[in-house]
Amino acid sequence: MKLNENTMIVGRKVLLVPYERHHVPKYHEWMKSEELQILTASEPLSLEEEFNMQRSWRDDENKCTFIVLDKSRYETQAEKGTQEQAEIDSMVGDVNFFLDETKQVAEVEIMIAEPDARGHGIGREALCSMLQFGMETIGVRKFEAKIGLQNEPSIKLFTSLGFAETSRSEVFQEITLAADTAESLKDLVLPFTSHFDIQAYNLKS
Repeated sequence: MKLNENTMIVGRKVLLVPYERHHVPKYHEWMKSEELQILTASEPLSLEEEFNMQRSWRDDENKCTFIVLDKSRYETQAEKGTQEQAEIDSMVGDVNFFLDETKQVAEVEIMIAEPDARGHGIGREALCSMLQFGMETIGVRKFEAKIGLQNEPSIKLFTSLGFAETSRSEVFQEITLAADTAESLKDLVLPFTSHFDIQAYNLKS
């Protein structure tokens, strides 16, 4: 999405950076995982198809995607080499919006692909940072999340932030959760975004 192509979100544990071409090979390796394919309801793509997908997401005015970096690991790796390689080494997942035509309703998705990055609050902070970015920068008024019924950790994460079930499909084995950007949602998000900061993203060689 053009809106976030030069945007980096800085948190306490995470950095959210635009999904760039150099991220694609590692993302492609993640999506070979049958577990992640099931949890994200995704089909495996070839590497070429993955590059095409990254390019289409970047140009799509209604798609906003960030790669989630482990901030501590990134800072360590950045001291040893290039920014590009440090980003690749510290990639742990992604978080994205798909906006409706009004840009006031956003379907939100999050994936923490690296098993050792789970259970440390990284996913929660990344999601909360994305929600805050949507409310403050884009003007999103309502969020929705479609999650596989078997993805209990993700369902638990969203419901803990005030999302409530609006529909359920046994055919697609999917639950839809939604939350309005009311004060109650902001109150649940803010404790996890105390370090939230939007900065310019510049890729240096």
